Amino acid sequence: MSRKKRKKKIGSRSKQQQPNHVKEIKSKLHEVFSLNDGKSYGYRELIRQLKLRDKKSKDYLKSQLFSLESKEKIRRLSDGRFVSNAESEYIQGTVDHVNPNFGYVVTPEPEEDIWVKTDDLNFAIHGDLVSVLVTKPSGKGYRPEGKVVNILKRNREEFVGRIEVSQKFSFVVPDSRNIHFDIMVYPEKIGKAKPNDKVMVKIDKWHDKKNRSPLGTVTEVLGQAGENEAEIHSIMAEFGLPFRFPKKIEKAADEIPDLISDEEIKKRRDFRDVTTFTIDPHDAKDFDDALSIKELEKGKYEIGIHIADVSHYVDEGTELDKEAIDRATSVYLVDRTIPMLPERLSNGLCSLRPNEEKLTFSAVFEMDTKGAITKKWFGRTIIKSDRRFTYEEAQERIEGLDSDFTKEVVTLNNISKHLRKKKFQNGAVNFETVEVKFRLDENGKPLEVIPKERKDAHKMIEEFMLLANKEVATHIFKWKEKGKEEGSKTFVYRVHDDPDPEKLSTFSSFAAKFGHKIDLGKNLSGGLNKLMDDIQGKPEQNVLESLAIRSMAKAKYTTDPRGHFGLAFDHYTHFTSPIRRYPDVMVHRLLEHYLQGGKNVGDEEYESLCMHSSEREKRAADAERASIKYKQVEFMETMLGQEFEGIVSGVTEWGIFVEIIQTKCEGMIRMSDLDDDFYEFDEKQMRVIGRNNKRIITLGDKLKVLVAKTDIDRRTIDLELVSDK
Repeated sequence: MSRKKRKKKIGSRSKQQQPNHVKEIKSKLHEVFSLNDGKSYGYRELIRQLKLRDKKSKDYLKSQLFSLESKEKIRRLSDGRFVSNAESEYIQGTVDHVNPNFGYVVTPEPEEDIWVKTDDLNFAIHGDLVSVLVTKPSGKGYRPEGKVVNILKRNREEFVGRIEVSQKFSFVVPDSRNIHFDIMVYPEKIGKAKPNDKVMVKIDKWHDKKNRSPLGTVTEVLGQAGENEAEIHSIMAEFGLPFRFPKKIEKAADEIPDLISDEEIKKRRDFRDVTTFTIDPHDAKDFDDALSIKELEKGKYEIGIHIADVSHYVDEGTELDKEAIDRATSVYLVDRTIPMLPERLSNGLCSLRPNEEKLTFSAVFEMDTKGAITKKWFGRTIIKSDRRFTYEEAQERIEGLDSDFTKEVVTLNNISKHLRKKKFQNGAVNFETVEVKFRLDENGKPLEVIPKERKDAHKMIEEFMLLANKEVATHIFKWKEKGKEEGSKTFVYRVHDDPDPEKLSTFSSFAAKFGHKIDLGKNLSGGLNKLMDDIQGKPEQNVLESLAIRSMAKAKYTTDPRGHFGLAFDHYTHFTSPIRRYPDVMVHRLLEHYLQGGKNVGDEEYESLCMHSSEREKRAADAERASIKYKQVEFMETMLGQEFEGIVSGVTEWGIFVEIIQTKCEGMIRMSDLDDDFYEFDEKQMRVIGRNNKRIITLGDKLKVLVAKTDIDRRTIDLELVSDK
């Protein structure tokens, strides 16, 4: 073969299969010009930027520049420099930094989430709003890849973590599992922090050329790591929850008079002589709802659902109101409540305590023993509760105890059962997850994990609250039928959209692994309810209930009067808990405004408040889960080395989550700790498969695990798979 022919053949082969370094040059060059920020690049500048050293690579770069120019992808300026002709498309999204190596930029629908290497996050952190450039579009089975080009809004500037102190500098190791760096603190900026303290640290500088670690200042010392107060305060600080009310807010609450004037009473419907009582948990202090019952003609009752009239005491636009808006909800951690309103209001003026005259906003219904409503009334009232029941005391009367108000409690319970039955007949879904509570010692250490029980007394109160919420929403939505104004009035609704069919299908497949079949057709709610009934008391109950809820849309607040899938209500709102939820305060104000003949209000301001309330609700739920997780980790710390039966509750590329059946605590088996084979993650089927042994571990599988390690700081439990042999 001649040298010429041989050379041609080699060239042909290299064209068919380009060497890796050639592909890398093409990719990096594409990235440089894709970033199109109007910047131009010279040939030598590109050599330095692409770190090219050998002549072949430099020649290849030159040929690529000529090729891109001929295709009009780039153009040459008069000074010989090159600039992109393309208009770069940037996508905005929120960083989800799932592990130290990479994260995702979660984008609005219908865009796919974008995979980003940690080095390409441009120092963005979990929760930041960023602008990202797609450097590689999605392919078959692959997500699009990208690079963060701009940080639009930092999610947070302060972090909570444990400080490690040394002479020259210290580091704060953040508690959050989504923060994958330490924060450096110079000695003069650690304040009074001691080694192993939990602290709050504020970022002074995110990065510089010398340091990839952010620099910070300790702003508050929370206490020694591992101590209950320090850990709970860490959770509060991590989620931005307030430690206390500002003094001016406490002062404003203290200045509210507790005397109810005769003039105010005359404006209200008087229920002080009607049998009325509250039913709440034994440790409750804020009683924001009460029930009244009066027998009318045979088989007919007047039932009042009376709610604390917070809007009477908290005027719109005041400092108290602004503080309530900011908090938007009370937060219930394992050992304390962070209230929306100061104690003077939440546990005093507004709390419907027995034998005290209280101002309320009420929904009153005339109905028969089967819950059929013949008359409705909504308005401001005054009540005087005769009795404060705990759920346990009310349950005793339902189960046959002959004592005070037994007849009234039993009558209300019987009516509530008809309301409940009708709700499910109309298509409501029976979502009831197993919640846990802790028995703590005097130092806050968990002695026992106890599943919460829901009995008839709980369900009775729930049904009457649902009734009031539904009827108030329906009353406002149908207001146009009264001829007052054309069109529905602006209102605050609680909506729950239909579930995503794909998520439902995935959930159905996992339920089938336990032998449960779900009808995903027209009778979806019936199929889900049958599943919920079938799994009661079975080991898989908690996992399947949790997965069912995860497959549903999230309920939220909005002025858009859509329906509520889970409850099968055409219209629904939150009217019954204004002491602990700001949307209920808005509902009270709007309802009173319309009842008094007020004109329709604009929805822009209320929609903004709805979005804020939904965000605050999520923050509260996340903080509550974190406090429960902390106590679960603390509880399982006493069981290191013990073996338990568990059920696979989640599968990711870095580990398998397992819920221990006995304690309801969840831990993780790290993929790196599965030493019997190399396991590959199958995202579509939510399972891992051994490369050689072909063993499959998937959601819902029963496994035997050993508690290997607990980490209070990160609130994690490490498990090891116990061999079947």
